[in-house]
Amino acid sequence: MNPELSPFRPGQPVPTEFFVGRIKEIQCVRSMAKASAQGRFKIGFISGERGIGKSSLAYFVRRLSDRECNTAGCHVFLGGVQALNEMVRKTFDRLLKESVDKPWHQQVSEFFGDHVRKVGLLGVSLELDLKERDLSILTRNFVPSLRNFLDKLKGQKDALFLVLDDINGLAASEEFANWLKSTVDEIATSDREMPLCLLVVGLEERRRELVEKQPSLGRVFELIDIAPWSDEEAAEFYQRAFQSAQAKIETAELNTLVQFTGGSPVLAHEIGDAVWRTAKNLEIDAREISQGIFNAAEVIGRKLLEPQIFSAIRSERYRSIFRKMADKPQMRFRRSELAARLTNEEGKVMDNFLRRMLNLGAIETDADVRGGYKFPNRLHAFYFSIVAKREKGEKLR
Repeated sequence: MNPELSPFRPGQPVPTEFFVGRIKEIQCVRSMAKASAQGRFKIGFISGERGIGKSSLAYFVRRLSDRECNTAGCHVFLGGVQALNEMVRKTFDRLLKESVDKPWHQQVSEFFGDHVRKVGLLGVSLELDLKERDLSILTRNFVPSLRNFLDKLKGQKDALFLVLDDINGLAASEEFANWLKSTVDEIATSDREMPLCLLVVGLEERRRELVEKQPSLGRVFELIDIAPWSDEEAAEFYQRAFQSAQAKIETAELNTLVQFTGGSPVLAHEIGDAVWRTAKNLEIDAREISQGIFNAAEVIGRKLLEPQIFSAIRSERYRSIFRKMADKPQMRFRRSELAARLTNEEGKVMDNFLRRMLNLGAIETDADVRGGYKFPNRLHAFYFSIVAKREKGEKLR
């Protein structure tokens, strides 16, 4: 079917109409937004594994709070940003761009004054033109600047909802950790209320990095941890997505999709999109489901697994162990079972290999089985089996 009409969005935040589950987490962030609309400062950290839907949750609740709590705000993606000044520049630039076509755009333009310039084809886009000195002043005076921004919006908006997403480059910075703690302290000790909800989004490891750099941050955040979807939630997602495009899928095939999704929204979008592209018409059959899952495994492998995993197991002994570990799409295996299939030379490095695969997230320890390991989800196991067959020269189908 036409790829342009696919209801799935691989690599992008989930559209609000396809958002499922997460009721407890949504209520937590909604409560924070409502408190900020009443003048209270709230700060939270949304954590969870890669592809679990952290950005989608933040995006969903921000849009919800726009309607429910009359907030203004923005979602700032900070991938690759390592400098504090650049983070502040992107935040205020995003606030400017979010105001375009809004009733309060004029107030925002007045706030930034001569620092707004038109860019792009025919000057249809706006961006902040800030010198390094201006950025340094904004960074040092972040809280007063936000207060002035909110004062400009008085009568239009009741609070500010800021999302700082993908902080990988900043989390290792002691400067960022100290700046964040100083920002919290400055707001907390002020005589004036601060109607601000600030959400930081990242892996749990990034939060720990921040706490290591600035231990006081350990008690600052309200923690929102995103767990994998349940089977029911994954099924609801697929049903909504296919129904939105008038496509039909039988219950048995739906269950197959759920099994390979493993509770991961990022996998759901990749699988759903691959199935959509494979299907000939809106009546999707079992063969098309199987082919779509196969195609999705190839795509996911190239995107998420090959760059980190296969560059880390370059030695022939490691690659031979990998082939024997993944020669069939099973979810679990025992260390003893793998060891029995290895040569003496491979056995000497098996534990090093397993530790490396654990560190890369390619496998996990199986708490239910002594000496057991498992793959994070069926799609990973399936992809590894494809690679193992390919490297042994076997047919893939």
